[in-house]
Amino acid sequence: MTKSYRAFSILLLGAAALALSACVYMLSSSDGGGQTVFDPPREIDPADIVVPEGYRIEPVATGLTFPTDVAVDGAGRVYVIEAGYSYGEVWTEPRLLRIEPGGRTSAIATGARNGPWTGVVIHDGTFYIAEGGALQGGRILRVEGGEVTSLIENLPTMGDHHTNGPAIGPDGWIYLGLGTATNSGVVGVDNAQFGWLSRKPQFHDIPCRDITLNRRNFESDNPLTPDSGDRAITGAYSPFGTPATAGQIVTGDLPCSGAIMRIRPQGGEMELVAWGLRNPYGLAFSPSGELYVTENAFDVRGSRPVWGTADVLWKITPGAWYGWPDFSGGHPLNEERFAPPGGPMPDFLLAKHPGQPPEPAALLGVHASANGFDFSHGMGFGHRGQAFIALFGDMAPTVGKVLAPVGFKVVRVDVNNGVIHDFAVNKGKVNGPASWLGSGGLERPVAAQFDPRGDALYVVDFGVVTMTEEGPIPQQNTGVLWRISREGIW
Repeated sequence: MTKSYRAFSILLLGAAALALSACVYMLSSSDGGGQTVFDPPREIDPADIVVPEGYRIEPVATGLTFPTDVAVDGAGRVYVIEAGYSYGEVWTEPRLLRIEPGGRTSAIATGARNGPWTGVVIHDGTFYIAEGGALQGGRILRVEGGEVTSLIENLPTMGDHHTNGPAIGPDGWIYLGLGTATNSGVVGVDNAQFGWLSRKPQFHDIPCRDITLNRRNFESDNPLTPDSGDRAITGAYSPFGTPATAGQIVTGDLPCSGAIMRIRPQGGEMELVAWGLRNPYGLAFSPSGELYVTENAFDVRGSRPVWGTADVLWKITPGAWYGWPDFSGGHPLNEERFAPPGGPMPDFLLAKHPGQPPEPAALLGVHASANGFDFSHGMGFGHRGQAFIALFGDMAPTVGKVLAPVGFKVVRVDVNNGVIHDFAVNKGKVNGPASWLGSGGLERPVAAQFDPRGDALYVVDFGVVTMTEEGPIPQQNTGVLWRISREGIW
C-alpha cells in the first residue's frame, strides 16, 4: 500500500467515523441530568459524594430555596443568599441569610422582585450583592445594618443572562459581570421562552464599543403575535423584528452586554474592564491578584444556534475582547465543528472584529454551566493557587441535546496548564445529579467559596431543577450549603 493511498484511507475512515458519530447523535434522544422525575423531599447523604482521600464533605444547612452564593466574615460567621428567582419564571423573595448553629437561618436582609441575586461578598463589614435584574435591570446592592441601598442600578441584564459577581479586587474596586441578552446576538423565539421578550420587546444586546454589522438577518416565527402565523426578520444587536443592514454601525455604550465592569465601593462612574463574553458568571482573583472569570458558552437554540462550545475559564486582560458573538474559546464560529448536526454553520455577525481573543486558561464541559468559583489561598486546605469551580450542570434539552449528564460537580483546575480534576462528585458509574442517580449527593453546585483562613471550601447547591421540553421546573426548599475540609481541621 502506498503512503498516499494509506493516508487517503485514514482520511476516509476518519470521515466515516465522524459521520457515524453524527448519525448516532442525531438519532439518540437527549438524556440530561435534569431529565428525570423528582419526588420530594430531597434526600441528603454526604456518603454519596466522593471527595479526595483526606477530605470530608458535610451539609451545613438544608431546605434553602434557590441559594446562589456564600460569604464568610472575619469572625467565621457564614452567610448565604437566596436568589428570589429561577429560570422557569419562578419568583420568591430574595434573602441574605446568616447560618446559625445547627443549620438554622436568620434573615439579615430581603430584596425586591428583581432577582436573581447571583452573588455576595463582604468588604469592610459591608455586604455587596449582585442583583440580576430580570424585571427592572441589574443592580449592585449594599447592605449595612440590614438596610439595602443601590450602589449602581439600571444595568442592561433583563434578558437571558444577568448581573453577576461581585468580587473585590486587590485595588479595592468591586468587579461584576454583565451577561448578554441573547444566546448568540440575535433576539428570537427562544427569548420569548425565557419569559423576557414579551416584557421587554425592545430589549437587545448592547456593544461596549462601536461595531459594524454584516448584512445577516434571521427569519423566525413571531411569538409576540401568537397563532397569527406572522414571521419576523431580526438582525444582530437589534430589537426583535428589526433587520440589520450591511455596514450598519451600532454605537457602543456603557454599561453594555457581555462585559466585566468595575466600580468603587463608595459609588461613582463604572469602568469597562473587558468585553466580548457571553455570560461571565463567576469572578475571582488568584492569590497573585489576577482576575479570572468563568464564561457560560453558547447553546443550540434560537435563530443562530451554535453547537459544541465548551464553557471557559478566562484569565482577564484589561481592555481585551473575548470573542462573543463570533468566537468561542478563542476559535471562530465559522468552523464546521460549531455547526449543529443537520444545520448550517454560524455566520459572523460582525464585519470586523475588535481583536483576536486570548487563549483560555481552561476549557470545561459543553453545557456544564461553569459558575461560581474561588482560589485556594491557604496552606491548610492544599492546592494553593488552583481554582475550584462549581459546575451547575446541563439544562438539556432546552440548551441542546446531551447524551449523558454534564457537570453537577466541583472541579479543581490548575490554571497554569488548564488541567482539570474532579474534586467533589457523586458516586456512580456515571456522573449526574442526585435526583437523576437516586442518591443523596450533590444536585446543582452553583458556587464554591473558601473561608477567610482558607481551611474550608463552602459549596452552594442550588437544589433540584428538573427539565422538560418546555423548560426548567425548579424545586423550592431543596437547596443545600455543603462544607469540604481536610480531616482533622473541623
